[in-house]
Amino acid sequence: MYELAILARGGILLTVRAVAAGWPPGRLARRLRREGWQRICRGAWAVPGKEVDWRVRATALQLLRPEWVCSHGTAARLHRIERLEAPGGADRLEFTAPAPPRSTAGEGTRVRVHGTRFLTAGDGSIRRGLRTTTPARTVSDLIRAAGSREEAVVVADSALARRAVEGVRRAALVRREDLAAELAAPRRGAPRARSWLRLAEPASGSPAETVARLRMGDAGLFPECQPVLRTAVGPPLRPDFLFRAQGLAVEVEGYAFHGTRRAHERDVARFNALQSCPEIRRVLRFTAGEVFRHPDRMTATIRAALAL
Repeated sequence: MYELAILARGGILLTVRAVAAGWPPGRLARRLRREGWQRICRGAWAVPGKEVDWRVRATALQLLRPEWVCSHGTAARLHRIERLEAPGGADRLEFTAPAPPRSTAGEGTRVRVHGTRFLTAGDGSIRRGLRTTTPARTVSDLIRAAGSREEAVVVADSALARRAVEGVRRAALVRREDLAAELAAPRRGAPRARSWLRLAEPASGSPAETVARLRMGDAGLFPECQPVLRTAVGPPLRPDFLFRAQGLAVEVEGYAFHGTRRAHERDVARFNALQSCPEIRRVLRFTAGEVFRHPDRMTATIRAALAL
């Protein structure tokens, strides 16, 4: 019999592989417990000391179920597409498989498998070592399944934009015409998804900016998004929103903390430089919390400033 560490791939051991190599199930179970192997899911174990994060879980499940392709929220994480996460949603893995999917016994609500008849070779790619749907397919799946306009447009904006996500700067992942082509098929949720795609704005810089723009539009406020402005000194700046005729800039702060004194100093310098732009007479700043929890208060404040 081979040692278990030799049978593991990437630090993941499938019990079926160990049994095929000659390990009796009872003896295998005792050895795994004694050596401190970590149970990932039914039929898969991680070597002692390995961090079992969502990618390790997804890898183990794909080793057990080769027909499963990462999709929806899990594919979005692989491609670094931002979403409005529901509470507890980050812990759930999502896959797509030919319908009907096989059971995920023992995993409960932590795994969801979407059965489909519409999954071709062109819909798949490899990302960070996992088989996943392409960015265009991922975004179209998420928009079709979205529970709200905000969820859908946040996903579309993120994929269409060049952004730094989780500390990694990436290029735009899709073009608008790619998404339009994906959503042209007569599938459930497609008509509503096409109407939401028309609201997407590639210039948007964050999920909070997307929601702020949508809420402003609901209130009849339609600013420019991320216009390029010249400053008195230094490089050009892009305020999140600009009401040019009234000289009002609106900035939305994300959830990320400044982190260091230097980062805070850069933020203060940017704010001061923005006020020096000839197009700017006043700057309003809102937190992401205000945008998500008190949008009416935000739009009322903007409307009052525009009336001055």
